[in-house]
Amino acid sequence: MNIVDFVVSSVFGFSFIWASLFHVLIVLLFGLRLISVRRPVGVAIAWFLIVVIFPIIGISLYILIGERPVGRKLTRKITRMEKHYADLTEDMRQRYAQDRQFLPAEGRALSLLAQSKNGSPVVAGNQIELFTSSLEILQKFIEEIHQAKKSLHLEFYIWALGGDADRVGEALIAAAKRGVACRVLLDSLGSKDWFKSPWPKRFRAAGIQVTEALPIQFGRFQFRRADLRLHRKIFVIDGEAVWTGSMNLVDPRTFKQDSGVGEWVDAMVRIEGPVAAQFELTFSFDWSVDNPKITYFKDHDPALMATKGDALAQEFSSGPVYRDDILYQVLLSAIMDAREELTITTPYFGPDDGLIQALMAAAGRGVKVTLIVPKLNDSTLVAWSSKSIYGDLLSAGVRIAEFGGGLLHTKSLLIDKRIAIFGSVNFDQRSLRLNFEISLIVYNPDFCEKLQTLIDTYLAQSEIVDALAWSKQPRWRTLLENAAHLASPLL
Repeated sequence: MNIVDFVVSSVFGFSFIWASLFHVLIVLLFGLRLISVRRPVGVAIAWFLIVVIFPIIGISLYILIGERPVGRKLTRKITRMEKHYADLTEDMRQRYAQDRQFLPAEGRALSLLAQSKNGSPVVAGNQIELFTSSLEILQKFIEEIHQAKKSLHLEFYIWALGGDADRVGEALIAAAKRGVACRVLLDSLGSKDWFKSPWPKRFRAAGIQVTEALPIQFGRFQFRRADLRLHRKIFVIDGEAVWTGSMNLVDPRTFKQDSGVGEWVDAMVRIEGPVAAQFELTFSFDWSVDNPKITYFKDHDPALMATKGDALAQEFSSGPVYRDDILYQVLLSAIMDAREELTITTPYFGPDDGLIQALMAAAGRGVKVTLIVPKLNDSTLVAWSSKSIYGDLLSAGVRIAEFGGGLLHTKSLLIDKRIAIFGSVNFDQRSLRLNFEISLIVYNPDFCEKLQTLIDTYLAQSEIVDALAWSKQPRWRTLLENAAHLASPLL
């Protein structure tokens, strides 16, 4: 070996040793970080494996999306505003305390849990209508806007361009010009194309207030996680009627037509009565938090609304900053409370081991558990991860139906045909841990019957997964799905 070869081999040798030591140091420090924040075990192991295999990429990803901060400035603002919000919700709980007597026995524990951590109480005297056609819903939105007299408040994850969604925008501009106070709150990522379009400028020129929720700020990822999203769907008319559910402001005929999954299938509810004030309060708080011009939350006490029907219901909001993990607790409680039948509809199915075991336990104790998911999904990784759970669920007696009529986007949980949870929540860890979500919990047999009718129409367009056939699928497919499931805590 000549001197040049010796020097080269020595340099490479020392470089390899230093690189190895640096790798070990990164992994050790990262491991200490994971221990210090006490992440869920599955999430912690997934991140640790990524950093061990791809240290630089893994650390970079963790900085971007690994933890749940919304930024120090926004956290301080939420903390400052939450005191007044807590006072309002406490007054609401005291005001409607007597309505708890109308709760069925099987709903009392769930209702108490849902209202904990400054949540909304159950209230009587509501009228709730279920709408199942996206085009009809958009037309109803336009009619509501044309008839509005005082105010229109819209909060959505996505406002997509094109089709009847544009007609909603035109109606809103016309309403603002005739003196209706209009406020629009949209998620920065979900509505990114809308914010890049001429619509924001047109809205502001017409006098419509527009706020971009959780804007993505490059260079500040170390202070604010990039993928915490405002996933709620709220439309309040004159402070008296509210729409909520799974549907974004999109026309299914034009939305994501290149994804190869067909039209998106959604459902919404229209609410009148005392529970509408709870949605208005949540909108007002979200608006105050996300609008940089507002420093303090000083919303007035929600107005007393007249009785409109006989439905008992409560608004249920959740998020990664305030009311943290309450959604997980409510869903787990709802599954464990089921005695006869439990039906879930969700476009994205990615629960953790705790919820999987709860579903299996429910089926094991004789509950008829049905999971309805789309046959085709716009997220291939989520679809593979979901299917990795099929085997365990099927072996436990859970019925899985794959909907073939488009991308089923309705999110619902029907418990014993007596209690329904209906709203924006997907049965995955993103909704459970990361998104700001909203649902309506209904304790009313008439509404549950209507929801069951809708579910039956979904089942009629679905193919039931055969447990025996599923157990015989190719080994390579099982390996692929199980590999995708390793990433499920991060999806």
